[in-house]
Amino acid sequence: PQGIGSPSVYHAVIVIFLEFFAWGLLTAPTLVVLHETFPKHTFLMNGLIQGVKGLLSFLSAPLIGALSDVWGRKSFLLLTVFFTCAPIPLMKISPWWYFAVISVSGVFAVTFSVVFAYVADITQEHERSMAYGLVSATFAASLVTSPAIGAYLGRVYGDSLVVVLATAIALLDICFILVAVPESLPEKMRPASWGAPISWEQADPFASLKKVGQDSVVLLICITVFLSYLPEAGQYSSFFLYLRQIMGFSSESVAAFIAVLGILSIIAQTIVLSLLMRSIGNKNTILLGLGFQILQLAWYGFGSEPWMMWAAGAVAAMSSITFPAVSALVSRTADADQQGVVQGMITGIRGLCNGLGPALYGFIFYIFHVELNELPMPESPSGGSVVTQYHLQQNSIIPGPPFLFGACSVLLALLVALFIPEHTNLNVRSSNWKKHCGSHGHPHSPQAPGEAKEPLLQDTNV
Repeated sequence: PQGIGSPSVYHAVIVIFLEFFAWGLLTAPTLVVLHETFPKHTFLMNGLIQGVKGLLSFLSAPLIGALSDVWGRKSFLLLTVFFTCAPIPLMKISPWWYFAVISVSGVFAVTFSVVFAYVADITQEHERSMAYGLVSATFAASLVTSPAIGAYLGRVYGDSLVVVLATAIALLDICFILVAVPESLPEKMRPASWGAPISWEQADPFASLKKVGQDSVVLLICITVFLSYLPEAGQYSSFFLYLRQIMGFSSESVAAFIAVLGILSIIAQTIVLSLLMRSIGNKNTILLGLGFQILQLAWYGFGSEPWMMWAAGAVAAMSSITFPAVSALVSRTADADQQGVVQGMITGIRGLCNGLGPALYGFIFYIFHVELNELPMPESPSGGSVVTQYHLQQNSIIPGPPFLFGACSVLLALLVALFIPEHTNLNVRSSNWKKHCGSHGHPHSPQAPGEAKEPLLQDTNV
């Protein structure tokens, strides 16, 4: 079946919303199951699980993107959503299998890659940025409410109901793709046979990274992205576990923290970002975002009270302006036929950080013995969580060592970013990308040489 109506951005938006709403419901139950399954070295195991998933996503995203260019988007939307959501029912069946399947699911956990290609098929060049923004905003919106709903239902009815509900929403998403989502890639764009060869240059995850050193400005931008996103990726993988187990936050408090941070980040990346870009310029906006990130990570590192986490979270929302500002700088300074190449480099580096960051944070937590000896007590009737014991070094000067390491990394990124010129022309050779463009370029993309493949966004980025 071809789906309902003609392909539109709204089809992609619904697919993203349902997938991440299902996972958002499991935020609180996952933190509990993780600590029950790995009572010792909880942060180390969490880092390894998320690190393996991130590295597999980085390696597989270009290949899946290339295959979807040949075989169409709908089948790969179905494949990525199915395997991304496959671990959900295993949470109550077998926690060990649950975490094992999460790690392996990284091979297919690249729904954003296929969704962005879907959007590129059906939008004109001048519409694409707004469409990508709508998809990203939908992702943020799905996580604003779902953790709070999951925490409430888990407290009132038990975690089993939350897992069943999340599984049902994931199945609804799969059914929606089967029944309602039409294929976006025109039939004439696809080869006649399924055995048609794909471009292995396009499927190489390191292809974009090999071009990093060909322009000094590109090198500076990529180093800045690597040093600033490495701690960010690690933070996303472990911070909510840190709040729950070390800072003594209840499930409801963690859900409220996610909601407030999401709303503030949306405001920062829309209203505040546009005001800053107009008033202080592109480069200064990047520097300001990095400054906020240093302050936020240092606050997380030294903070020992819950109110400090809330205050640092507000600063974290302001630090989210860095990557949109970097992308805007690249798009304004790169030539028309270089856009895809340079954006692909930045996306590749972020994908690499998604694997390295969580593992690095877990290892640093392990080195500094930031662990709990006992499980949290059941929540009290008033709704608060009674934690039996904080981590072993409660009197330590640095409660969160990985966050302080992250602050030092971002400080280096800030020093590198100072040398990025405000206006320049980026020049990166893209001959290999042009080869692929001749056979699979989109007809409505006149700038095709640099956009043989759309920049890919890994699911674990966010």
